[in-house]
Formats: sequence, C-alpha cells, structure tokens
Amino acid sequence: MLAVVLLALSTALVFYFLIGYPILLAISRRAAPPVRKDPAFQPTFSILVAVHNGEEYLPRKLASLLALDYPAHRREILVISDGSTDATEGIAGAFADRGVRLLRVPHGGKAAALNAGLTEASGDILFFTDVRQVLDARALSHLAANFADPTVGAVTGELRLLNPARAGEQADMELYWRFELWARAHHSRIDSIFSTTGCIYALRRSLASPLPPDTIADDGTFSLRAFFRGYRVIFDPAALAFDYPAAEGGEFRRRLRTLAGLWQLFVRLPQLFSRADRMRFHFLSYKFGRLVMPWAILLIWGSTMALSDSHWRNFLLVDEAALVALAVFDRFVPRAFFLKRITSPARTFIAMNLAALLAVLVFFVPPETLWRPTRMQARQ
Repeated sequence: MLAVVLLALSTALVFYFLIGYPILLAISRRAAPPVRKDPAFQPTFSILVAVHNGEEYLPRKLASLLALDYPAHRREILVISDGSTDATEGIAGAFADRGVRLLRVPHGGKAAALNAGLTEASGDILFFTDVRQVLDARALSHLAANFADPTVGAVTGELRLLNPARAGEQADMELYWRFELWARAHHSRIDSIFSTTGCIYALRRSLASPLPPDTIADDGTFSLRAFFRGYRVIFDPAALAFDYPAAEGGEFRRRLRTLAGLWQLFVRLPQLFSRADRMRFHFLSYKFGRLVMPWAILLIWGSTMALSDSHWRNFLLVDEAALVALAVFDRFVPRAFFLKRITSPARTFIAMNLAALLAVLVFFVPPETLWRPTRMQARQ
C-alpha cells in the first residue's frame, strides 16, 4: 500500500512540474503595473567583463561593446583579467586608447574578479557580461530604459543562439530555452524573475555588494538580493545577446553548473521559502521544482519496483525502462533517422535530470571544480 501511495504522489509531482504549473502560469491573471520604460533615460554604466584566458573571444567582444548605440561618455568598460596566462591582457591593453580599462587580479574565480570590478566601477548602473557572447547594438539602451522606473532593481535581456542545430541535443535545448524565456516573460509580468542571464544583465550600483568568493551564480545572487530589498527583477526581450550552441555534451556541464548554483542560492537565501518571497508559489513550482523533480522520478522507479507482482507493475517497469533505453541508444541513432525525434528528447530529459541530481555535489566538493569552460560549436 505504501508503494502505491508513493507512486501516486511522486507521479503527481512530476506531472505538476512538467504540465500543471505551466498551465497555471499561462492562465494566471495576476500582474504588477507595467514597467515605465523611458527610451530617453541614459544613466551612466560600468560594463564589467570578467575573463580568464579569453583571447579567442575578447577582440570580438570588445568590438561589440564599443559598437553599442550608447553615448561613450555615459559608459565605461572594465576588463577584469582573472589571472589570465594567455594574450587576454595584451588584447585588452590594445583597446586602452578606445576607453577600455584593464584590471588585473590573481586567479580566484569569477566572483572574486567581479568583486574587484565593483571597487573600480563608477557608473550608476552595473552591466555584467561574459567574454564569449556579442551584443545587439541597442542592448544597453533597452536595458537602460527600464531603470527609469524606480521600482526596477535589475534587468536582463534575451540570449539567442546563432545557427542552432535542427536536430539532436541542441534542438532540444533550444526548445527548452524558448520555454524558459516564455516563463520569464510571465514571471516578469506578475512581479519578478528569479535569476538573470549571466551574459546580459544590469543592476543598480546601489544594490551591489561583494559576493562570497565561491559563488557559482553571480547573476542569481545579485538579482535576488535586489528582489528581497523590494525591487523588481525584469526580463526585457528587446535587449539581445548572441552565442553559438555548445558542443555535444557541453550543455550537460553547463546545466550541472547552473543547477549547482541554484542549490547554493537556496542555502544562502532561505527567505526564498518564506513569506518574504513575493513570488514564493512560483519559486517553489518552478525553480525549486526543477531540483525536486529528478528525486520524484527516482521515487517513481523505486516505488514501482516495490509494487506487488502484477501486469500493471510489469507494464510500468517496461515503460520506465523504455525511456532509459531510448536515451541510451540516441547516441547511435543517425541524425536524419525519424526515430531521432523520440530518442533525442528522451536523452535530453534524462541528461537534464541527471544534472539536477549531481548538482548536490556543490555541498561536497569545492564549487570551483564545477566550473569548466563551455566548448562551443565551430562558428560558421
């Protein structure tokens, strides 16, 4: 009897996280007042680029930043070299006559590098971006316009993939990312999103304080601090950044790092689970649910095994084994074969939930071991 109850509860949880909550979010009528954007609003910006050995991407990144359609005298660009040993510092120095400042710090990770940048930044707004992605020329102007509304504490833009694959892991991740952006748009309308996109987000300087050096999710930490000080965290899809898809297997490492950062945030910001969280229902249903779901799936498998022998139990076991088998054999299914439409989503689903399970490693290993450079597909 206990196995039946556990099976029903765990199945209901998975169904809710996958289908029930998205339906509730779609039909929700709750909404905060619209953000009062002012395209003429032009606060001063400090653009912070923390980079470790980024010689491959830095010239293109700096060219992108210098091409932003924003008054040069209203922004500064700080490249924070996190103990780089390649040509990164020389490249940044070559842009000094164009207003790029180089800040050298010992290798201590991204959070430590950003902390050093905070001490040098002079702008009213901090703009955080990574070395790899390029920006739309109007990205900074769109972000700035949101800060004309005094209730807004942080704003993030939209990351778009260039040349996304039409099949396989990247196609599945593209579909997942579209859902993530859809959810962010709804959360932003209701009140606030829970985290920003690390390569394109901005924060009021008055809300920035140093990060713990082992912080994995600087974007989530900064934005949630602003949220709990009563400000809104907004998603603006008009502000665009562009990137290439991760190489095969790279998305798993990125998801593992992101979800480990979520666990770290939950421990360091326990008010997420309290009444202080204005978006608690959505947080529990979406962000926390993302980490709970793989454990519910394990409970489904375990409770199925514990059922008394019957045709129903055997049917469930076959179904569950079939999902795993499809995921395993996806690697051997040709991209053009029709079965790929089934095996690839199965593999992606299993991989994402496996990443969520392994994310608890953040409590057992040094967080910096979860950082690995994301390999990208070749640019075309």
